[in-house]
Amino acid sequence: MIEFIDVSKVYEIGGTEVRALDHANMRIDDGEFVSIVGPSGSGKSTLMNIIGCLDLADEGHYLLDGQEISDYTESELAKIRNRKIGFIFQDFNLLPKLTAYENVELPLIYQRVSHSARKRQVEEALNRVGLWDRRHHKPTELSGGQQQRVAIARALATRPSLFLADEPTGNLDQKTGRELIELFHQLHEAGNTIVLITHDGNIAKEAARSIKILDGHVSDVRDHSEIEEVV
Repeated sequence: MIEFIDVSKVYEIGGTEVRALDHANMRIDDGEFVSIVGPSGSGKSTLMNIIGCLDLADEGHYLLDGQEISDYTESELAKIRNRKIGFIFQDFNLLPKLTAYENVELPLIYQRVSHSARKRQVEEALNRVGLWDRRHHKPTELSGGQQQRVAIARALATRPSLFLADEPTGNLDQKTGRELIELFHQLHEAGNTIVLITHDGNIAKEAARSIKILDGHVSDVRDHSEIEEVV
């Protein structure tokens, strides 16, 4: 599903060239559960932005489902982001004035899904994360774990094939984080591709396979001891 071939991303910071990604090579197959692990400043966010088609590489090739991302138009990339990829962020990114139901429904409105289909998909997604009974609550009326579950339901509602989670347990307590990881396992068992970006070694080990990133260099983790060395 995802393939990087010599991908580089370079930033100019204070007159200094910083290679956030340095000739990165990586492959993630359809249906895999993969964690990408590395310390702060290692290039994880840049990697996520490129995988999620939020940014483009300066060099190299990114193939999504076998097609070069640079061949897509901006409108085609927008459709990929809205339909194929379910984004889950550390800070939830919920709209505070909308209820849980309305937050989950919003991307379906952008997709111009019919009202009846939207209702069905929102109910299905909120039930999946155990929050249908909280559908009328706004984010401030929900706990951090519940807000993250709403964010996952929002991603679920569009029925993507790829879930891209950036530090999803970062703002949660250990018990709630554990429950969230169990939900990711369920999504994986249902056939979804999960890419989990984290600096937490214990969370990274939950994935079937791990990829480490350090100073823009990307490589496969051969055993769990390598994860401890990275983080």
